[in-house]
Formats: sequence, C-alpha cells, structure tokens
Amino acid sequence: MGNKTNGLLALLGLGALAYWKYKKSTPEEQQAVKDKINTAKDNLNKWGNDLKSKANDVASQAQAKLDEAKTKAEDSLN
Repeated sequence: MGNKTNGLLALLGLGALAYWKYKKSTPEEQQAVKDKINTAKDNLNKWGNDLKSKANDVASQAQAKLDEAKTKAEDSLN
C-alpha cells in the first residue's frame, strides 16, 4: 500500500510542477506545449483507428473462413 501512495504522491508532485512551469512560461512556450499535446493526441487517435481497422479486417477474414468451413461441412453431410 505504501508504494501506491508514494507513486500517487510522486505523480501529484510532477503534475503540480508541470502546471507551475506551464503557468510561468511565455505564451509562445505555452503554445508549443499545446501543439505537442495536440500532435500526440492526433497520433494516438490515428494509431487507435488503424488498430481498429486491422482488428475488423481480421474479424471479417475469420468470419469468412468460418462460413467457408460451415459450407464444406454441410456439403460433406449431403
């Protein structure tokens, strides 16, 4: 339990330090931070969409193979 508490306190401290540093920075530096965050968010969204697309492709391929196997099984029974 102590490690979790220490970890949370460390995160809270880092967050407070980052917030303080951001507030004391110039408007240009603040805009640079916003741009980095937006770029990271866009990259994460793109990665998530690519991953979802690949998962859908694999699922449709698996469904097609299952349908093919069902058809072959039904044909062999008849």
